[in-house]
Amino acid sequence: MKTHHTWFITAMFIFLLVCPIWAAEEGEKPKEDEKPKTIAEFTKDAERIDGLFTLFRDRKTGETSMLIKREQLDKEFIYWMQVANGVVDAGFFKGAYGPSKVIELERHFNRVQVTEKNTAFFFDPANAISRAANANISEAVLAVEPIVAEDEASGDIVIKVDKVFGTEALVQIKPSPDPEADPKTTFTLGELSEDKTRILNLRSYPANTDFEVEYVYNNPAPTVPGQAAVTDTRNVSIRVMHSLIEMPQNDYQARFDDPRIGFFSQQVTDLTSVEAAPFRDLITRWNLVRKEPGSALSEPLEPITWWIENTTPVEWRELIRNAALEWNKSFEKIGFKDAIVVKIQPDDADWDAGDIRYNVLRWTSSPNPPFGGYGPSFINPRTGQIIGADIMLEFTFMNRFQRTRRSIQDPATSIGSQVSAGSGTQYCVLGQGLAMNNVFASAASAVYGYTDELDQQLTRDTMHYLILHEMGHTLGMNHNMKATQFLSPDEAWDKNAMKDGILAASVMDYPAVNFAPTREQQSLFYTIAPGPYDDWFIEYGYSEALADPAAEQQRLDAILVRSTDTLLVFGNDADDMRLPGAGIDPRVNIYDMSDDAITYASRQMDIFQTTLNGLASRLPAAGKSYQETVEALNVILIMWGRSADVTSRYVGGVYVDRAMVGQDGATVPFTPVEESRQRQAMQVLAKQVFAPDAFQFTPELLRIAAPQRRGFDHFGKTEDPKIHDLVLTAQKSVLDHLLNPVVLKRVSDTALYGNSYTLGKVFNDLTDAVFEADARGNVNSYRRNLQTEFVTRLAAMVKGEGYDTAAVSMAVYSLDRIEDLLDEKRNLDVETSAHVQNLELIIERAFSADAPMSKPV
Repeated sequence: MKTHHTWFITAMFIFLLVCPIWAAEEGEKPKEDEKPKTIAEFTKDAERIDGLFTLFRDRKTGETSMLIKREQLDKEFIYWMQVANGVVDAGFFKGAYGPSKVIELERHFNRVQVTEKNTAFFFDPANAISRAANANISEAVLAVEPIVAEDEASGDIVIKVDKVFGTEALVQIKPSPDPEADPKTTFTLGELSEDKTRILNLRSYPANTDFEVEYVYNNPAPTVPGQAAVTDTRNVSIRVMHSLIEMPQNDYQARFDDPRIGFFSQQVTDLTSVEAAPFRDLITRWNLVRKEPGSALSEPLEPITWWIENTTPVEWRELIRNAALEWNKSFEKIGFKDAIVVKIQPDDADWDAGDIRYNVLRWTSSPNPPFGGYGPSFINPRTGQIIGADIMLEFTFMNRFQRTRRSIQDPATSIGSQVSAGSGTQYCVLGQGLAMNNVFASAASAVYGYTDELDQQLTRDTMHYLILHEMGHTLGMNHNMKATQFLSPDEAWDKNAMKDGILAASVMDYPAVNFAPTREQQSLFYTIAPGPYDDWFIEYGYSEALADPAAEQQRLDAILVRSTDTLLVFGNDADDMRLPGAGIDPRVNIYDMSDDAITYASRQMDIFQTTLNGLASRLPAAGKSYQETVEALNVILIMWGRSADVTSRYVGGVYVDRAMVGQDGATVPFTPVEESRQRQAMQVLAKQVFAPDAFQFTPELLRIAAPQRRGFDHFGKTEDPKIHDLVLTAQKSVLDHLLNPVVLKRVSDTALYGNSYTLGKVFNDLTDAVFEADARGNVNSYRRNLQTEFVTRLAAMVKGEGYDTAAVSMAVYSLDRIEDLLDEKRNLDVETSAHVQNLELIIERAFSADAPMSKPV
C-alpha cells in the first residue's frame, strides 16, 4: 500500500508539472502585438492561380487560400453554383443550375465574413422613408474565416477557404428531409464527410473565380439502395462548381415584368410605394446592344454566342445549329442582325463546357435522365441581366427505349406518373414528353404506312422544337402553355396553313405530337420556327430603348397593350391544368393542340385506337424481341390518358384574361367555360374513356406484349401485361379531376357568375357516362373496375372529408340514384351479379350509422 501511495504522489507531481505546458500548447495564440504573416511568407510554398481572386493551393496538403484585395472588401459580387456532376436518385443532375446571389466580403477586425445581401426590396431614394431601409430585413452571414496573412502596405489579406467551399456554408446542397416521404422507399443522402470532401479544381479568370468541389455523403447503413448509376449507396459523390463573379459594370437598363407576358423575373417589392401592386419585378434578359443605334438593322456589340459541345453526335450538329439560328428571325424584326451566333467547340479546345465564360449546347447520355432538354441561365440579381447560360440535352430523348418495361406489369411505375411527379420542379421536362410522343409516332407511322422521308421529318421537327424551346428559356422565357391554341384542328393537318413552319403561337408550350391519320394530311409534327408570341416577347425584352424614361415607358406600354391579340396568348406553369385541381383555364395546358382541344384530343384517341389495332401485325421486325411492342403499347395508353386529361379540364374550367382595365380587346378576368363546351368534353369522355368499348385490344396484341427478359428484372413481379390496371389508370386520372374538391367547389362558385353547367348536371352526366350504357345488362370487366372505382369515391365523399356541403350532397344523391339503377338489373352473368352485390355493399356501408350523413328517404 505504501509503494502504491508513493507512486500516486509521484505521478500527480509529474502531471502538475506537465499540465501547464500542455495547456499552453493547446491554447497557444498569437500575442496581441504579434504581426500576422505577410502574404509572401504564408504562400511561399503554394501554387498560385491569378484572376478575379488570386488563389493559393498548398503543394503538400492541397489546402486552399484566397487573396482578397483591399478594394474587394465591402464590394458586391455575384455568387452562383452549378452541379458539375450529380446523382438523379438524390435530385441532382449534371448541368443543374443553383441560385444566383449577391454577396459581400466584409472585414470585422481579424476575420472576414461572407454576407448574402437581400435583393427583394426597393426603396425610392427620393422618399424620406428610404432612410429606414432594411428595417426588419435579415441579411445572411454565410461563412466566417480568420485572416491568416496580410500586407499592411496594400491592405490585401488572405483567408483559408476549404471550409467556405468544402461545406454547405454558401448554399444548401443536401435537401431538407421531406416529412411526408416514406423512409422505407425514399433514397436519401447520408451525412457530409469532411474527410472525403475535397476541392478538385481551381480556375480564376479576370471576371470570375471557380471552385469545383466533390461533396461526399456517407451513410454506413443505407436502407434504400440507389439505382445502377449509384456505385455504392454508402458513399455518394456530388460535384459542384462554385463561382464568384464580378458585378457587371455596364450601361444595362433594367426592364420591368408584366403579368401579360412571360419572362422569368427577379421579384422586387417597392416598400416606398402606396400602389395596390407595388411590384418592380425585373425581367431576365441579355445585355444586347446595337453597334449602330437607331439604324434599321445592326449587328450587336456583343452577340449571344453559343458553342455546340464536341460531345454532340456529328450527324446532328448542322441540324442543331440551324435550329438555334431560327431565333435570329425574331431579332431581325426588331433591328438586330446575327444576334445569335453558333459555333462548334473544337476537339482540341483548351476549355470545357463547365467554363462559365462560354454558353454551351451540351449533350449527356444518362442512365436515368431527369429531362430531355434543360435551358437554364444565371443572372445579376440586382438588375436581371443574364450573364451566362447552358443548354443540357439528353441523348436518350431520341431513343425508343422509354423505360416503360415495368409499366405494363405495374402501371404505377409508368412514364406518365414520372412526368407528373416532376411537374412541380424547376427544370424543364419537355424532352421526356417529346420522347414519348415520338415512340407513339414511330409505331403509328408503321401502322399507317408512312415513308422513311416522314420519319426523317419527325426527327428534324423534334430536334428543331427542342432546341428552340430550350434556347427560349435561356433568353428569359417562361413556358407558354396556351400557345397551341392557335390553329383549328383542320388547319393543324393542312400543309398550306403552316408554310412558315409555325404550328403554334410559341415554341414554349408542351405540345401533342401533330400526327395526322393519312400521309397526305401530315403537315408539321411540331412547330419549327418562332411564332408570333415569340416575336412579341423578343420585341418587349430586347428592342432598342429610348433615352427619355417617360417616352420609353410609353413605348413599352404600347407593346404590352397588344396582349389581347389572339396570336399573342400567354399562360405559364403557374396557371396550367396539368395536375387535377390545379389552374383554372383549360386552354393553359400541356399536350393539347388547336383552338378546339377537345375535338383534337378526340381525333387523337381515334388514331391511338387504330394504332393499337395494327401493332400486332406491324411490330416488331423479324429477329427482334417484343420489347418494341411493349414500349408502343404503354406509350399509347399513357398518351390516351393525356388526351383524356386535356378534355376533362374543360369541365368546371374558367377562361382567364390578364388584360389591364380599359385595354382594347379586353374582356373580364374570369369567364366560366360555356356549358356547350363542358358538355362536349363530358360526351367525349363518356364515349372514348368510360364507354364499354372505349379501349379495344386484339388478343393477338396482348399475347405478344412481352418485355424482353433482362437478368432478374422480373423478380417480384409477373411479366404478363396488366391491361385492366392500365386502362383503369387512365380512367382514374380523369376522375381525379372531375371529382376533385377544388373543381367541384369551383363549379358551385362559378354558378354565381355565369356557369350554367351546374353541379347537378355534372354529377348526372358523369353517372350516366359510367352506368347508362350497361344499366340493365351485363357489365364487362373494364366497366366493372370503373364503376367500382366511381362508387368507392362517391362513398368516400359521403364522409365529407375535404368536400363542401354541395359536393357531399351530390355524392349522396348519386349513390341513391346508382342504387336504383342496380335494382333494375335482371338476368345477369355471374361476374356482373357479383359486381352488383359488391356495389350495393359499398353503398350500404357509405350510409352506415358511423357516417356523418344518413341516406335520404
